[in-house]
Amino acid sequence: MSTTDTDTAADKAAGAGAEESELGAAGSQLSTAPSEEIALPSLGLLGWARWFWRQLTSMRVALLLLFLLSLGAIPGSLIPQTSIDVLKVQAFKDKHPTLTPIYEKLQLFHVYSSVWFSAIYLLLFISLIGCIVPRTWQFIGQLRGRPPGAPRRLTRLPAYTTWRTDAEPEQVLRAARRIMKGRRFRTESSDDAVAAEKGYLREVGNLLFHIALIVLLVSFAAGQLWKVEGSKLVVEGDGFSNSLTSYDDIKSGQLFNSDDLAPFRFQLDRFTATYERSGPQMRTPRTFNADVTYWEGADGPERKTRIKVNEPLEISGYKVYLLNHGYAPVVSVRDGEGEVAYKGPVPGLPIDGANLTESMVIKVPDYRNKAGKKDQIAFQGQFLPTWVRSQGMFSVFPALDNPTLVLTAYHGSLGINGGTPQSVYQLDKSRMKQFMESDGKTKYARALAVGDTMKLPNGQGSLKFEGIREWASFQVSHKPGNEGALIGAVAALVGLAASLFIQRRRVWVRAVTGEDGTTVVEMAGLGRSESAKLPEELADLAVRLQTDAPPASEADAPPASGTEPEHQPEPAPESTSEPESEPESEGEPESDPGPEADGTDPADPSEGAHA
Repeated sequence: MSTTDTDTAADKAAGAGAEESELGAAGSQLSTAPSEEIALPSLGLLGWARWFWRQLTSMRVALLLLFLLSLGAIPGSLIPQTSIDVLKVQAFKDKHPTLTPIYEKLQLFHVYSSVWFSAIYLLLFISLIGCIVPRTWQFIGQLRGRPPGAPRRLTRLPAYTTWRTDAEPEQVLRAARRIMKGRRFRTESSDDAVAAEKGYLREVGNLLFHIALIVLLVSFAAGQLWKVEGSKLVVEGDGFSNSLTSYDDIKSGQLFNSDDLAPFRFQLDRFTATYERSGPQMRTPRTFNADVTYWEGADGPERKTRIKVNEPLEISGYKVYLLNHGYAPVVSVRDGEGEVAYKGPVPGLPIDGANLTESMVIKVPDYRNKAGKKDQIAFQGQFLPTWVRSQGMFSVFPALDNPTLVLTAYHGSLGINGGTPQSVYQLDKSRMKQFMESDGKTKYARALAVGDTMKLPNGQGSLKFEGIREWASFQVSHKPGNEGALIGAVAALVGLAASLFIQRRRVWVRAVTGEDGTTVVEMAGLGRSESAKLPEELADLAVRLQTDAPPASEADAPPASGTEPEHQPEPAPESTSEPESEPESEGEPESDPGPEADGTDPADPSEGAHA
């Protein structure tokens, strides 16, 4: 009878099915033949939800999300952020008009509050939670379980040794248990063997690492949602009170409430700065200190301290950082009637960071001309700490070697009554006229040293340069998640070190009476991952056990340590269980079949609860 294609295909399918039934999972891994396509039923909504949850809580997805989160933080570090410096963001937009629309659509000017960054953040948080909870319960179950019983053939394990001794089996097992406990192994005894397990801190470190990542995420979220951060420029002799109206500018999180501001205040007593005067580091600050007096709480005692760069004042959970420094010329302005219209220090806006040249604007809204009519005047110019006339209108050194105030004057409307806020460092000259010299053609301007007076034309008033005070700018910051982030970072490093350097391992000791009447001692070890330390540890344990169970005389000695006894057959390397028809080795006492009997793999430490 001829063989048709259908019969051939059926025979091949039947043969493949028989082979797969005989070898099981090992056979499917050994065979490279293509598998038949199987039509799977539709998963349905619940099935897809389970599949998505398993993918989200897998380790590879968690690592991918962590990688994406680190990538997402890169533009937040390279591109100016609105939450940190609005002026830098605006300057970037003016300089890059082509990139600005693209960056705005991608929300790159506020990365950490963007939709895509928040999505990665929340998915990573959920992934870690879904990964930790089941692993924690599983680990608790392992702690409550006992070490698994010894496998039937210890020779199959990667670390193995054996010898014969004249000591009784019970004596050997008692000594083995005592030695294992001395090495902080968890032990479990059976009729002819002792099982021991160690290295649970590896999993503790793994869980600690994941929990620490959650702490870091929560701390970061708390710091962004409840943060408050602002700046304040304070002149010597003036102070700051932690209230919303005292800040020059302030930024806060979405859940911040102004009623949560802690009550404290401080006063700038003195600012001290010295500079290098020669060499390649000329003009570099050598001292940069702010001496302050502060009060914590509404009625707190007066305390004094010194704030330095990177050494902030910590008060009521806030940190006060010293940022910048400059000069505030003290001036007094008299109107046309000779009355004092303004007197006090005027901080300047630095336009030269190295030599502290400052742009000056002095606005005097309450002014009367010599006829007694209300008017408004303003002065604009520069303050130069060290002026050398031949070097132009810029300071040549940041210290007060030759302080000079160069000003010109205007009169008219300052535009401050229209309701539109103005910067104190800018002057709107659209409705003002500059004072002119007596010839009516030359613009009026003067260079003043300390003590000089600038008299306006036609008796319209005067300005006197009376002295100089220094100012310092401070950043007041409160982020409630900083302490948690530090704890989480330290815990993550500790957990990672434990998971990398601690090995989970098991050791079994079996002692049975041999055919010649001596005791056959077998020791074997198994680690969760291969390590050269496991054979070394097993050898050390064997040496210690031989103190109580010394090897028998050479005449009765078995094959050398680490070799398989001759009467035992070579096991199949891929087999995970013993065939039911295999007879027991002659002379081997009946013992607990161990984890192989119920289908578990003795080479997997995670099966410890199934012994």
